[in-house]
Amino acid sequence: MDRVSQVYERVRDLIVRGRFSPGVRLVEAQLVERLGVSRTSVRAALQRLQQEGYVTTGNGSRRGRPMVAPLTAEDARELFSMVGEIEGLGAERAAEMAEARRQALVDRLSRINTEYQQAASYQDPDRDELFALDTRFHREYVEASAGPRLLSLHDAVKPQIERYIRIYQQALHEAIQTSVIEHAGIIAAIASGSGRSAQESVRTNWRNAASRLQAVIGTRGEAGTWS
Repeated sequence: MDRVSQVYERVRDLIVRGRFSPGVRLVEAQLVERLGVSRTSVRAALQRLQQEGYVTTGNGSRRGRPMVAPLTAEDARELFSMVGEIEGLGAERAAEMAEARRQALVDRLSRINTEYQQAASYQDPDRDELFALDTRFHREYVEASAGPRLLSLHDAVKPQIERYIRIYQQALHEAIQTSVIEHAGIIAAIASGSGRSAQESVRTNWRNAASRLQAVIGTRGEAGTWS
């Protein structure tokens, strides 16, 4: 991995995990000192983060002062809709695979969903594990069927949801059992061989997830919009 990519990964992780809060300014000199890298590497990494929506300049100018992008209900709705469409296409293709491949996928998805339900049943669940299992569930049927273009889109868009999930994760934990049921619906649709049903099941899961998240944002407020 080249130096710019390393800086990108480190700053992105700090943003996603809330170490750099929404609305906080990102000062190049401070990042250079903190990460022990060159200003050129930091600047290039920030440009990439801005292109992907993690960083904004506030005024829309490329020369503006970079800050961590705020978390807003509108942004969440857009992101979740995009993911629903991308993963819906993956599920549609997965449902149309040959029976043997489809059944093997269904078995894997069922195991992951069971693990997800079990992980959520603990009094103090591991939130990193919950996030990883949910991500793995959806990635499983996308990878099983998608071509390189769809995978590339998924790689670009899906990670941007992580910020929202992690910031509001504690409140969203209460909805995991509902997600388990919705996942079971996706599995059943893929198993049936109906591409349209599989696609709609995924879209429904993400529409409902967006609604749950927006309810939490409505209660707790948007993050970073005061800057």
